[in-house]
Amino acid sequence: MNINLSQNKNLKIFKLISEVAKENNQTVYIVGGYVRDLIMHRKAPTDIDFVTEGNGMNLAKAIAHEIKPSPKVSIFKNYGTAMFKYQGLDLEFVGARKESYAENSRNPFVESGSLSDDQKRRDFTINALAISLNSENFGELIDPFDGINDINKKVLRTPLEPSQTYSDDPLRMMRAIRFASTLNFKIEENSLEAITKEAHRIKIVSMERIMVEFNKIMLSEKPSIGLKLLEDTGIMSMIMPELTALKGIEEIEGQTHKDNFWHTLEVVDNISKSTENLWLRWAALLHDIGKAPTKKFMEGNGWTFHGHEFVGSKMVKSLFHRLKLPLGSDMKYVQKLVKLSSRPIALIDDGTSDAALRRLLFDSGEDLEDLFILCKADITTKNSSKQTKFKKNFEVVAHKIKEVEEKDQVRNFQPPISGEEIMEMFALKPGREIGILKEKVKEAILDGEIANDKEEARKFVINEAKEFGLTI
Repeated sequence: MNINLSQNKNLKIFKLISEVAKENNQTVYIVGGYVRDLIMHRKAPTDIDFVTEGNGMNLAKAIAHEIKPSPKVSIFKNYGTAMFKYQGLDLEFVGARKESYAENSRNPFVESGSLSDDQKRRDFTINALAISLNSENFGELIDPFDGINDINKKVLRTPLEPSQTYSDDPLRMMRAIRFASTLNFKIEENSLEAITKEAHRIKIVSMERIMVEFNKIMLSEKPSIGLKLLEDTGIMSMIMPELTALKGIEEIEGQTHKDNFWHTLEVVDNISKSTENLWLRWAALLHDIGKAPTKKFMEGNGWTFHGHEFVGSKMVKSLFHRLKLPLGSDMKYVQKLVKLSSRPIALIDDGTSDAALRRLLFDSGEDLEDLFILCKADITTKNSSKQTKFKKNFEVVAHKIKEVEEKDQVRNFQPPISGEEIMEMFALKPGREIGILKEKVKEAILDGEIANDKEEARKFVINEAKEFGLTI
């Protein structure tokens, strides 16, 4: 089978690579995800991998030398690879190789090999496809494991025996589940069994590498496909037991609660229809993690999860730390949304005070809209009339908040009187009284006792300062 590269936008560089390889008596092939996506008519990736039956680093340098101006070639001797950038593309070259693995490591012993050897070591048949750039068969597709048929059937299958494939490099288990989620492919039955059998081997993979794949699952169109596979195979309980702890339904005195694990997967799918913000999707994933440690059955009240939002937000930091996820603003954003995730629901009441709305505005700040996206995604009832009612209620709360915001301007507000001004008013040096007075001003504004106004704040401070024996 031939792939017509004559209309390919990268034909010029492919031709140059072909010519330089011939001059150097080397063979060269496009391999991996670029070939797969080309055949599937998906958006072409900007990184293209090339395999040569020879020295990949030397070939990369020779090709770069022919480009004017010559791009800088980055050499990775440990991996035998070299890469350079060309017109927005990342071009990587490697010599064809064989691999063998030790039991306790996913770092292989590597030796030179043929294209056939290189294709055998690929993770899936759909990634073992190669396109020749050699002059005698330019554009020929080399498909030793029937990857084209697997693409047509939307099946993920390993080139070699699956247990060996996954035991050798356990990260491939995460990749299989990621491809199933992002491509909406089915993992072949023997392969799925092998992942379940070898799931314990995931422990030798660095958490950073695991999370790269996990985040790609989270960014897929329907993340629950991958999240369910992680649960089915036992991998989820190894990397995120806080989530699998939500599984199951208990019954006492005929009263049950919903399965919060499957509910969470629905929420993640719902929010993914509205946003591609990875950390907002993470907030959806973690919004109920506090329910497992707070679950109680109370006589007369049934099942309760009191304070699960606060407990869940505290769990976020330790979870992010263990998973090697960012501990800065992204983590704090997820913490905030988890902590506030039930607040808007409590405001769906005609008697809701302006003070309660002001506090939600202040606490959520610039993330209020994202909080509402999360709350709407949290509506998983199958009753269409209830769903419509809940969503309408949120619109009412949103309208109320907009009115309060326009009137009081409290989103992200800073008290209208500064600590320096308070010190100047009472001829004070820095001390605890200043912080207390500033906090009192903030609380008074949020409670609606005074307007968000400098003069009112000044009068309020003068009055409150009397308890410290301060006068102007």
